Amino acid sequence: MNGGKQDVQYDVVIVGSGAGGSAAAWRLARAGLRVALVEKGPDLPRDGSTLDIGRVVGEGAFKSRELWLDGEGRFFRPEEYFNLGGKTRWYGAALLRYGSHEFEADAAHDCPGWPLPAAALGGYYQEAERRLRVRSFDCEPDLARIIAGLRARAPGWRALPLPLGLRPEILANPAEARHFDGFASVDGLKGDAETAFLGDVRSLGNLRILTGTAVTALTGAAGMPHRITGVQLADGRGLRARCVVLAAGALHSPRLLQRYLEATGLAASLPCAGQVGRNLKLHLLTAMLAIGRPRPADLIRKTALFINDAMPHSSVQPLGFDGELISTLFPRLVPRPLARLLGAHAYGFFLQTEDGAHPDNRVIAESPATRGLPVLDYAAARTPAALREHRQLVRGFRRSLARIGLVAFDQRVGLAGTAHASGTLTAGSDPRSSVVDANGQVHGMTGLCVVDGSVLPRSSRVNPSLTIYAWSLRVSDLLAERLTREDSHDGIAKSVA
Repeated sequence: MNGGKQDVQYDVVIVGSGAGGSAAAWRLARAGLRVALVEKGPDLPRDGSTLDIGRVVGEGAFKSRELWLDGEGRFFRPEEYFNLGGKTRWYGAALLRYGSHEFEADAAHDCPGWPLPAAALGGYYQEAERRLRVRSFDCEPDLARIIAGLRARAPGWRALPLPLGLRPEILANPAEARHFDGFASVDGLKGDAETAFLGDVRSLGNLRILTGTAVTALTGAAGMPHRITGVQLADGRGLRARCVVLAAGALHSPRLLQRYLEATGLAASLPCAGQVGRNLKLHLLTAMLAIGRPRPADLIRKTALFINDAMPHSSVQPLGFDGELISTLFPRLVPRPLARLLGAHAYGFFLQTEDGAHPDNRVIAESPATRGLPVLDYAAARTPAALREHRQLVRGFRRSLARIGLVAFDQRVGLAGTAHASGTLTAGSDPRSSVVDANGQVHGMTGLCVVDGSVLPRSSRVNPSLTIYAWSLRVSDLLAERLTREDSHDGIAKSVA
């Protein structure tokens, strides 16, 4: 692997190092398997630039520059990140479990059920929470006043502690505390995939981490395309493996599989092929700024989750943004001095509603027919129940804030807001309506598993990261057991021979 073009043998090759990929690498490497983790992007710098508003927000220096087409053929750039640890390095550290009812089908909201019950992930949720050091923080004074006001004047809202993957030491580090939501920690104070999982196994001799090189194709056995045997890298190297684990994310893993199915002819014969890339979910998202007379002084801010029984597929959480960062959310037509003044008096909120699943919301791999660009064809109107509830959520929360003297402005997060993308390789029992089975294996194929957010049948009303970690740990556990068992059988067979 030191610059040569020859194939190299591994037990497992993992494509992508976000929540699913890093958790898989941790579990499989600790099982003694030979693992290669391939990440398209670099390791992030530790020089403080990942906490710099100018670099991160103003310049977008760390975001992907990958160009896409939308369903109407217009150019846009999804807000994706290619770096070791994936988007978890940048996310807001909100780590919540799905409710048990969110594993069941909800036809009225266009939500399919999972192929396994919530209890199947229970122990893996616990393991992920331990690794990520999930905890709740005390509600700070400004947010406490908002909660008290809503309780008195808009009692439909309930505030619950928001589990966060933050170290308690962050409270003594204002620079990190004000810039954890949407920024990458320099001092390891946030429970991201790299810090919580890769950091524990990076020194193991059986784990090789390759950064700065993309996987361009899956490779299969000669004459047996149903059997995946490795991957091809952009630099010309080939990696052979007993199993390939896709963990590149809901926008990227399906494209690798689509290209392989087309190249091998399986697109016309594999029962699940028609579902690859479909049922994309983004969450319906709105950012809301609530402006009042007192100047908020809270440090963390993001310590509570708001829910309302009238909108059972929705939730609201504060943004962990200080006034300086909030000022960047105002439209450019607002003069910057005014934006900074308003930002200093504002509290930010993130409103999200569970997306339904619709087969026409999809990711399509690049091809000559798409001008050589990938396509993200998505319209919220295709899942009208979710769209109705989200509009109700935005109106209801804005009015509730007005009752306690806060003037709210909101802006819908557009198609580029792919932080919570899921679906596209949905898990299910029927190959005609799903892509992977309950154990994460692609229906009708061998040597190919999926552990990223593309498997999620439902997007839930909360952030998906913790569920991706839990799913990956379960799939990796099963895979490690199978590969170890095969090794034992091979050893017995050789000794008998």
